[in-house]
Amino acid sequence: MIEIIEGLPNNVVGIAVTGRVTKKDCYDVLIPAMEDSLKAHDKIRLYYELNSRFPGAAWDDLNVGIEYAPPCERVAIVTDVSWIQYTVKALRFLIPGEIQVFATVRASEGRAWIAAAPGSPASAEASAPARRRLPRSRRPRSRMAMRSSRRWSGTG
Repeated sequence: MIEIIEGLPNNVVGIAVTGRVTKKDCYDVLIPAMEDSLKAHDKIRLYYELNSRFPGAAWDDLNVGIEYAPPCERVAIVTDVSWIQYTVKALRFLIPGEIQVFATVRASEGRAWIAAAPGSPASAEASAPARRRLPRSRRPRSRMAMRSSRRWSGTG
């Protein structure tokens, strides 16, 4: 089932998906919302909350998205379904425009990113890769390695 999310800027089509999505859902809800947005804007932004493990009723339903692919400036996908997160990240080069995947707990960041102007701080934060330092290995050194290091350092 597809529901329109209200309260987003007028250049953003927001949808929430629960359960199974059928062709009828796409033709009755999604496509009209995208067409309305395209009447006022050259490109749309799609905010997509996905709360089901397998959203499509059948592979045939995927054709709806392929045959009607509007020009998207940005796409924000909010989901905790790991296979969808990985698939989107792996195939993002096929999707025109910017695309970001957000965990459900970061939905507010997704909404801020989809509404932000390109180059704004909200836009840059979401698209910057997370950097963190990995802890150094705490592997114990062997006795042979310790003897060798003492011999070369002059102690021992």
